[in-house]
Formats: sequence, structure tokens, C-alpha cells
Amino acid sequence: MKILVTGGAGFIGSHLSDLLLSEGHFVVVVDNLILGCKENISHLIERNDFLFIEEDLLNLSALQRIFENGNFDMVYHLAANSDIQKGSKDPTVDYNLTFNTTFNVLQCMREHNVKKMFFASTSAIYGETYDRLTENYGPLQPVSNYGAGKLASEAFISAFSSAYGIQTWITRFPNVVGERFTHGVIYDFIHKLQNTPKVLTVLGNGEQIKPYLYVKDLIEGIQFVCKNTHELFNVYNLGSDSRTKVKEIAAMVIEEMGLNAQIEYTGGDRGWVGDVPEFKYDLSKINALGWYAKHDSNTSVRLAIQKALGK
Repeated sequence: MKILVTGGAGFIGSHLSDLLLSEGHFVVVVDNLILGCKENISHLIERNDFLFIEEDLLNLSALQRIFENGNFDMVYHLAANSDIQKGSKDPTVDYNLTFNTTFNVLQCMREHNVKKMFFASTSAIYGETYDRLTENYGPLQPVSNYGAGKLASEAFISAFSSAYGIQTWITRFPNVVGERFTHGVIYDFIHKLQNTPKVLTVLGNGEQIKPYLYVKDLIEGIQFVCKNTHELFNVYNLGSDSRTKVKEIAAMVIEEMGLNAQIEYTGGDRGWVGDVPEFKYDLSKINALGWYAKHDSNTSVRLAIQKALGK
């Protein structure tokens, strides 16, 4: 297939592009390089089955030209603001980069008769709850602008799928970690310790607990869902059954960096506006299809730390 990957120079998108190429697809990446970087796809640039286009999805006329020339069989839409803290400080970030980009992609798909779409969604759509999260959980009340942007995107994707016959696969990601990441708790801790190796300041009380998934497990899960589910509209949680506390991540980073740093907590049960103290997925739907993450949460975190440190 000829596939368009939006956000394909980003953390997850670049890994997905690698996998799609290994499966024999022709991949076109569109990325504005705000969060992504060309270094993530530098090893792909010279390939005959790969094309990189630096463009902003908010530029609808430019995006329409890409679709006019593309003749795409499928779109993998990953482009979005993925920095929840940044979005909490300025609501227009997620309104534009998370929602409006999705709407523009949908419009172009409708106009150019592209009938297959994958969408990268998130646990943040569920909001703050201590329940085990199934795909049918409700009501959905996101507490972050990021989650709101993703939920609004899901709603429009559902409508376009029904109205225009676009077969859709949505997977809701947990906290994803691994090489090429550009933000997140591990990234922050490493950079803080490089600047102040004797003290690590942790936002919140360190008890925040969430599932972490290694990026290569994630992209394998994405493709598993796309290949093994065949409804018009398909939604799956992806993750692992285990979870990791922030204070455990802090301890692992300090250990892997060979430091003897003291950990100081800012207090409170969350790190920032839009953060949630915990969440846990019900993975019975994806497990019933035969998919399980290869790495548990703690192993994913430690592996990501080691990769980030060049080990």
C-alpha cells in the first residue's frame, strides 16, 4: 500500500514508519518538525520507497495538494501536540495541533476518497477515574486539553467513518517510552540530573502510578489491530497490565546514571494541571485477539532509560 504517516518524524511516528517500510509499503511522511525531527528519519531519506514532506497540517491548501498527488491507500494520523503540560498552559495548542489537524486530514480523505485510517488516541480521553478502563467506559470527561482534543478528534472520526465509509482503527495509548522521545518523565529526569546531579526535583508526591509501554511494543500492537480487526470502526486500548510509580522511575534513572542524588517532591497527588494520579486499562479486548505487550511497565521504563543514556 501507499501510506501517508502524519507526524512521521516524531517519536512514535518514526518507529511506525520503520515498521511499515519493513512490511513492504511505500511511506510518505508529512511533519512540520515542531515536535518531530529530521534526525529520526535520516536513515530513510535515501530510500526509493520513502518520501518526506515538511509541511504543517494546518495549511489546508498544502495538505490538499499532497492528497491530490499522493493517491494514498491509507492514512496513519499521529500528528498532534503530545506535550500535555504545554497544552495546559495554552488551550489553543491542542485546539489547533490536536483537533484541527485531524479535521483537515479527514476533509482531505473525504475529498480524495481515501477509505482507510488509523488514529493515535490516548488514555487522556477517559479523564480522572480509579476504575479499570474499558473501551466502552463512560462518561468520558477529559481533564486535560490534550485529552479533550483527542476525544473531539475521535468523535469526528466516528462521524466521518459512518457518513463516508472510512474504515477506521483507533488505539488508545498509555504512557509510551523508548528511544527518540522528546519529552515525558524519563526525559525530564535525565535532563534535570545532568544539570543538577545531586538533587532530583519530582513534581507531585511521586505516588502517581500509570502503565508504561515500550515504543516498539506499541507499534507492533498498532499493526496487530489494523491487520486483525475488520469492522468499519475499531477501537482498542493498548498497554500492559502492570504499572510504575513516578518515584520508582526517579530511582531507576538515578541508578542507571550512577548517581547518588536526593529526591525532593513538590507535593500533591499530581504533577501539573491535566495530570491524573493514576489510571489502569482493561486489556481484555485486545488480549482476546491474541496480543500482549512483550515488556511489562517496569521493564519498558528501564529499557527506555538505558536507550536514552546510550547503553
